[in-house]
Amino acid sequence: MGMTISQKILAAHCGREQIETGELVNCKLDVVLGNDITAPVAIAEFEKLGLEKVYDPGMIVLVPDHFTPNKDIKSAQQSKVMREFARGQQIENYFEIGQMGIEHCLLPELGLVLPGDLAIGADSHTCTYGALGAFATGVGSTDMAAAMATGEAWFKVPESIKFVFSGKLPPWVSGKDLILRIIGDIGVDGARYMAMEFTGEVVRQLSMDNRFTMANMAIEAGGKNGIIAPDEITRAYVETRASRPYTFYESDPDADYFEIREYDVSDMEPLVAFPHQPENTRGVSEAGHVLLDQVVIGSCTNGRLEDLAIAAGLLKGKKVHSGLRTIIIPGTQNIYLEALRKGYIETFIEAGAVVSTPTCGPCLGGHMGILAQGEKALATTNRNFVGRMGHRDSEVYLSSPAVAAASAITGRITPPWEV
Repeated sequence: MGMTISQKILAAHCGREQIETGELVNCKLDVVLGNDITAPVAIAEFEKLGLEKVYDPGMIVLVPDHFTPNKDIKSAQQSKVMREFARGQQIENYFEIGQMGIEHCLLPELGLVLPGDLAIGADSHTCTYGALGAFATGVGSTDMAAAMATGEAWFKVPESIKFVFSGKLPPWVSGKDLILRIIGDIGVDGARYMAMEFTGEVVRQLSMDNRFTMANMAIEAGGKNGIIAPDEITRAYVETRASRPYTFYESDPDADYFEIREYDVSDMEPLVAFPHQPENTRGVSEAGHVLLDQVVIGSCTNGRLEDLAIAAGLLKGKKVHSGLRTIIIPGTQNIYLEALRKGYIETFIEAGAVVSTPTCGPCLGGHMGILAQGEKALATTNRNFVGRMGHRDSEVYLSSPAVAAASAITGRITPPWEV
């Protein structure tokens, strides 16, 4: 029996030629990631082990991105813990304010995660890197501590679900809509501890930015990881970024899948996830008259250059509705600079939006756009749970940048073709 791409990567990292689903395997890691919320806990656990040095400072990446620029004293203390640990352990891949970005935008951009890698991060959206053909998954802070100490982690080899997308992608439909389609279909636990493998002619034609969006939200379906087999589009992205060797893996034709789901996207329209679950999806034309108080465009899901380009194209020469606030957050400093060069930032500001330095900020209810009681926000982020972006009695709706930008203009959830 053949193996899936996820099995092959795990097998290569545990020194085996063949592994079966359900096995427990101990694997060598390529990347260990932490942020300003999770890394301080991991650092405390690491220090409890009494070790003087991490296993390999080159494999560790520390990115203060959730509450930074620091919103209060507590978040400043958390960042200080990271900063001092990075200096003491000579961790080069620590990104201070001015260099940092939203972690899951930053690491691929810098070539720190590559095809064939096995990466763990103390953040659930580490699964984003599966877009590169890596096996990447989120872990707890104690697992991060153990990985910093040993360079290894154990895994239960997951079963895989294959999601095959065919047809012609309609205008305004993006990777965000494809992953919302899956989550709306199988639910937020439909792929619990499974590898979600995205394939088909539609996926093979997607840009890397759209692929990152799809892999990013695998966790919103309960997935252990999301993954796309690398191809020439992947190669074009990584070949100018990689500073070490990488490997392209693909699933065997006779690989065994828990399930195969097929979707024809030809008649799709952009989707909106209504409160309070990402699975609560509707077509944008069926959204009804939902008035908004805030629109957020950004996050590790949709804060890349292509996302900003779509938003700028819709906002050019227009004004955001006077009844709402529009917050736009580029994913990294480089994305911010490129958006500036292309005139997107000027477009946003002239339209009446505010543009932030890279930060997770409002996505997790951290800062830079918290919702008050009863307020409604449409966001290009990944979660819309109760109280996710602020007050428990607020509401968060999820969409693509196209729907978000159109809605910022009208003040209500709006299809992009209406503006």
